[in-house]
Amino acid sequence: MASNLLNHQIDDILRAVLEDASGDVYMVNPSRDAIEEFVSVATDFDGSLPTVQMLANEQTLKDVMGDFIVASNAADLISDGALALRTLGETPENSLCLTEDRVIAVVHAGDRVGGLVTDEADFVNDTFAAYETRWENAEPFKLRTPPISDVRETLSEEISPEAEADFTAILNSLETARGDGDGLDEVTISLVVAAKNEALLYDISKWGEDVGIASKATFSRTKTKLEDMGLIDTEKVPIDVGRPRLRLKIGDDRLREADNGQIATVTQSILN
Repeated sequence: MASNLLNHQIDDILRAVLEDASGDVYMVNPSRDAIEEFVSVATDFDGSLPTVQMLANEQTLKDVMGDFIVASNAADLISDGALALRTLGETPENSLCLTEDRVIAVVHAGDRVGGLVTDEADFVNDTFAAYETRWENAEPFKLRTPPISDVRETLSEEISPEAEADFTAILNSLETARGDGDGLDEVTISLVVAAKNEALLYDISKWGEDVGIASKATFSRTKTKLEDMGLIDTEKVPIDVGRPRLRLKIGDDRLREADNGQIATVTQSILN
């Protein structure tokens, strides 16, 4: 990657950086789109990933990681040692990608993106050293979302393989999972999957709390909202000791008749 990367998309530039890097990489002041694209490119990367140390604006990270799809995949990268997140105290003017051999300034011009490359040794060494120091002094960003691989593995083990397959299919059909009107949130998805597979509310909420998706109280509140809207239903299941538990069931025929690729769309139409 000795030449400038002009007339490329941001994912092309990031992929070129990952393919070319022989050591650690710094991503400095990435845009929201760049963070999302990095997680997508790194998740699908075919090969050995370098460790990417991302120094980003704290609010930008919070906004991006509000999407469960992005955050859970980022958590997987962190778990694998391919990504570390820290926050910028003072935001630089430029967005940069730094390797031990090159500095790439990422420049946005309308709908065009360019990666301006320099490999001048003294400049690269000085810049890399400067951001090594900033990294050492930066505050870690605490990502509270669990890795998607843990979510899938434990859902399969604790609820059922069918529930995990449904959960994965719904996520794959979504562009975002925020629950802010643009996508379903992870708790709603979990409860719809549990209802489709007639799991107990106790089991799905305990799983969700244990894996780190949300508290049992959040699952209970969301269940009540979905039940009030007729999206899911419940039936009491007696147990030997204590209060009966609730089995979740699909409550709307439109949702009952939808296949996995349609569940997200049908659910959103009912909620909206």
